[in-house]
Amino acid sequence: MRFPLTLTTTMVGYIAKKKLTRERRFPLVLMLEPLHACNLTCTGCGRIREYETTIKQKLSVEECLDSVDECGAPIVSICGGEPMIYPEIGRLVREILKKRKHIYLCTNGMFIKKKLHEFRPTSRFFFNVHLDGLRETHDRAVERDGVFDAAVEGIKAAKAAGFLVCTNTTIFKDTDLGEIDALYAYLTKLGVDGFMMSPAYGYVAVHETNPSGAAEIFLKREDIRAKFKEAKRLLGKYKLTASPVYLEFLSGERELTCTAWGNPTRNIKGWKGPCYLITDEHHATFKDLMEKTEWHEYGYGKDPRCEHCMVHCGYEPSAALGVNKKLGDSLKMLMWQLS
Repeated sequence: MRFPLTLTTTMVGYIAKKKLTRERRFPLVLMLEPLHACNLTCTGCGRIREYETTIKQKLSVEECLDSVDECGAPIVSICGGEPMIYPEIGRLVREILKKRKHIYLCTNGMFIKKKLHEFRPTSRFFFNVHLDGLRETHDRAVERDGVFDAAVEGIKAAKAAGFLVCTNTTIFKDTDLGEIDALYAYLTKLGVDGFMMSPAYGYVAVHETNPSGAAEIFLKREDIRAKFKEAKRLLGKYKLTASPVYLEFLSGERELTCTAWGNPTRNIKGWKGPCYLITDEHHATFKDLMEKTEWHEYGYGKDPRCEHCMVHCGYEPSAALGVNKKLGDSLKMLMWQLS
């Protein structure tokens, strides 16, 4: 199966319950950022730039857990920053798992081997390791030598200990998809359980601090369509965790409406609004984020900042929720999950 059965049944049951109660908007994945500090300075990262003045601040474990309860999403993506340098990351993961949530711990992989003893394998927990290419390419993207090798060692250690591991790859303008093919083939041999990929999105913070560099690495909408048409053909043989509906959107076969409210972000400043990429306000409560955000003002053709965004946290919920649904989508999604 594409995902553990526990994850699939939890998500299906959750969505069905929400639709039966006729809720118009509800979260699927909580993007939880307990800190923004990181041991790397990745070229395309907007967090270390946007939150430069608060980079040393952290949410407490209790604040994180309150946010998990407040949001109610069945999946929690612990990100940042580098969450593995969060002092109480082991305790945070254990407490979230006690709430019967599913966790993707997004990491650069450098500290997995060192901190593996703080975690226990379960079908509700994934290490999600960021890799943007093979050794030379990835180390250049994260601006430090040796990161690829350290991440691979972390993956090997996690798999040997019985953990689920997936990887996340950002596709930039100069990404060689032949290299990503070789990367996925290598990671498949290591036993990696799935591959996420998403187009590089033009963070406002990166554009403001390095406009020429941003233009060089970020994809425009037409670039994304061309890249992912090739990616769908070349990489379809691997266990991709991007849904077929989302991949059709990326490759230009269909359109989707952004449902950024499906993946809300909680960080040290509050509930980030309107979305993971754009910050117009930090709300004090999740309820305020959902009810006070003018959602109709955002999205492709509405806000210029959304023009080239096709990122998974905005559009993958649309596929899962059946927004812009076409005949045969349900069967397509089912067969994809069972493959």
